[in-house]
Amino acid sequence: MRDDRDDPFGDIFDEIERMMSEMAGEPGGDAGFGDETHVSVYEEGETLRLVADLPGVDKDGIDLQCDGRTLTISAEGDGRRFDERVRLPVRVDEHSAAAAFNNGVLEVTFDALEPSADIDVE
Repeated sequence: MRDDRDDPFGDIFDEIERMMSEMAGEPGGDAGFGDETHVSVYEEGETLRLVADLPGVDKDGIDLQCDGRTLTISAEGDGRRFDERVRLPVRVDEHSAAAAFNNGVLEVTFDALEPSADIDVE
């Protein structure tokens, strides 16, 4: 999604850079999430929802890992590779994760955990 503050020629230069990388034989051409990928995190009560655009990727090319604080998204498809580590705003139960992928959009939800308890020192 573009923003009015974006450079109107940014997409052209990004595409030229990608093509130059491919011609130079650099593997994948795109070494991570680029301008075409957007990742959003939403806190919805006791649920945390992450939405990521992964254009040109098939469901089988996606690998997700979470340690409760960070979600790592690795995806590969159409000659490009995406790798992104998303720091989550709250600690989550990684075992509660549910993921869906439809038309290039990945949606992952987690149950948020309670903040750490205060311990009184006597």
